[in-house]
Amino acid sequence: MRRPARSATLPSCPSVHQAARRGAYGALRLGRFGLAGLLACLWQTTAGLSPHTVQAAESAPVVSPRSTATLITESDTARADRPLHVALRLRLKPGWHTYWLNPGDAGDPVTLNVTATGALLGNSQNITWPTPERIRDASLMSYAYTGDVVLPVTLPLQANTTDNKEEQTTLRAQASWLVCEQACIPEEGTFSLTLPTGAPHPSAQAPLFAQAAQHTPVPSPYPVTISPDGTLLVQGAELTPQSVASAWFMPQERGQIAEAAPQALAFTPQGFTLRLSTADSFVKDKPFAGILVLRDPAGAEHALSVQATPQPNSPAKTATSQPSVPALQPDVQNTSATTHDASGLLRLIVLGLLGGLVLNLMPCVFPILAMKALAVARMGQSERKHQKQSAIAYAGGVIGGFTTLGALVMGLRLGGAATGWGFQFQSTVFVGMMTWLLFAMALNLLGVFAFLPPSFGASPPHRHGLAHDVLTGLLAVVVASPCTAPFMGVAIAGALAGPPLSGLVIFAALGAGLAAPYVLLAFSPGLAGHLPRPGAWMDYLRQFLAFPLLGTCVWLLWVATVEGGATTMLLLCSGMVFLAFAAWIYGIAQKRQLHAGHSRACTALYGVALLGLLGAMALLLPCNSKQANRLTPPPFHLKAPRLSRPSA
Repeated sequence: MRRPARSATLPSCPSVHQAARRGAYGALRLGRFGLAGLLACLWQTTAGLSPHTVQAAESAPVVSPRSTATLITESDTARADRPLHVALRLRLKPGWHTYWLNPGDAGDPVTLNVTATGALLGNSQNITWPTPERIRDASLMSYAYTGDVVLPVTLPLQANTTDNKEEQTTLRAQASWLVCEQACIPEEGTFSLTLPTGAPHPSAQAPLFAQAAQHTPVPSPYPVTISPDGTLLVQGAELTPQSVASAWFMPQERGQIAEAAPQALAFTPQGFTLRLSTADSFVKDKPFAGILVLRDPAGAEHALSVQATPQPNSPAKTATSQPSVPALQPDVQNTSATTHDASGLLRLIVLGLLGGLVLNLMPCVFPILAMKALAVARMGQSERKHQKQSAIAYAGGVIGGFTTLGALVMGLRLGGAATGWGFQFQSTVFVGMMTWLLFAMALNLLGVFAFLPPSFGASPPHRHGLAHDVLTGLLAVVVASPCTAPFMGVAIAGALAGPPLSGLVIFAALGAGLAAPYVLLAFSPGLAGHLPRPGAWMDYLRQFLAFPLLGTCVWLLWVATVEGGATTMLLLCSGMVFLAFAAWIYGIAQKRQLHAGHSRACTALYGVALLGLLGAMALLLPCNSKQANRLTPPPFHLKAPRLSRPSA
């Protein structure tokens, strides 16, 4: 919710530190309040108040690079015979947003818990939610706030009968919120505010509460019902095309409808209907609460708080005087819906195949495909059978990995978690492990060491087994999971919004698209014949492929820094130094064993390499910051649904 910038006002009693920050001009302004005001400020400073306790109507701020949060009150005073209006104020940087009670397809709502102690006692955590904005991101929809956001709470107060000596009331609040732009960052703050007891006196922040009230939905004056198929009927004689240009409904409870689906508006003699696409968790015989927004032809919006009554009969039956036509309409609608579902599923499968194909060009996935192509070029015609088996095993690993990860995401969403594609990349530990894995792969491509156990070091190069191909396919899925290619975002959104079986089919199609190039290369001797003959170029290309992986490591380090801070970056970079040392020692041991056979010196070198690896792993556990445990949308994708972010 965007707010106009509030003009600067002088708090009722600014601290000496605040006056100093204002400079000479601020000191002149402070001087207008006289010697008494200065002495009062000095008394406040010397009274030992904590930095987060200010005797005014706005607390000390909690500042991050993305937002500034404060606790504000509508009155400078508090009294027991009337509730106090308190609010969390979030001033978000441009491009960032936070979420409503129902975040939509992804996100977490703001939470606020306010407690009053001292002369008056009270507690409240029920936010009076202003009307949110709809933020559409391709196939997903979020309900959020931007700009200057005020989230009010009504705090009932009662006198403290156990301690009559207290003359002031201290408000303490704990809040948490999620801010999203390209990355979603959990934030939190603890606030404290002290108010004297007395007659109500509007604070300098009172206009902010008035603005929030203007943006709060009012109870609907129109009767509203909802049918089992999700058709919302709003009855009002004045609700005509001349007064309502468009309308949309935002449910109070998440998971009830397909948030991003079109809501078809149709007018009837009684008013109008909105056709909502219900989700599997929609309860047909339960009142349906939410916000109905009406936009008139002039562009003005009116938000109504709605409690729709369940209606066993379709609203379409009351909208016509011919009973024979409505009697046939449900069958026609069901037939068209079935046809639409079948054609829509086929479209999503095709989009999944195309998205998986394009995913091969992502910087984190392309080196894996290129390495498989090098393996085909290195093999002769006599090994064509092994090429086909290898391709089938690789495809099985990719499709199985995609399907398993898709099933996990859908299971978590059914359980109420706000998860999306790539959700595991919101864990700092997982991001660190992936960073180190890709870094180790880059070192392998540069020839520092080989992915072989010590016992194989003295053996000649041998052909890897099919289990290696399956694991390579799984690895491709893991490193591809933070990416969303064109076409892929819509397919994933459809998979998560539809029935579980259809979703698994779409995820399998994504895997088939990712595995298709290598399978096609292995099963097409003509295509493989166009590859250059084995030579020194293969070694150079293999080394070159390490650099896209290193670039992906840089991006992952940025993600970890956003989630866990600078300390996380330091720990992960230190771990990479340990890994590089371990890989270097391991490579030396492999070369010594290859030329001179196994010896005690080789065993000692392997032991040193193991110590380097253990040293790196010891640095991983402190990276598990509590901010990284929130399941929020991933930050790295091409512009598509909320699951999607700008691609590397």
